[in-house]
Amino acid sequence: MVDLSHYLPILLFLGIAIALSSTFVFLPIAVSRLTGSHKPTPEKLSEYECGFPAFEDPRSQFDVRFYLIAILFIIFDLEAAFLYPWAVSVFTLGWTAWISMMIFIGELALGLVYAWKKGALDWE
Repeated sequence: MVDLSHYLPILLFLGIAIALSSTFVFLPIAVSRLTGSHKPTPEKLSEYECGFPAFEDPRSQFDVRFYLIAILFIIFDLEAAFLYPWAVSVFTLGWTAWISMMIFIGELALGLVYAWKKGALDWE
């Protein structure tokens, strides 16, 4: 028989998190409707973009290079997230950890060079 009592604190934490997040989302909405501050007007419902009306369709497509830059940022941000714990414990982990991290950093450097050569970092 599997003992599921060890999961009870996790389930309690999850329940409290869901209850608090729901409260933080729905309580202000309910209070604004009950106090009468929810009065939509055309000015409140109109879009606001730097003080003047939108001059093009808001559903226009972004350039692919924007997404490439965003993906590269996420990749190198994750590299930093992996690099800090490794740097703290590298002396206790030994040569295997050092070699594997150097391979990881080398792969990321090759990816950066490839993106650079393909022009993913050029913004016009």
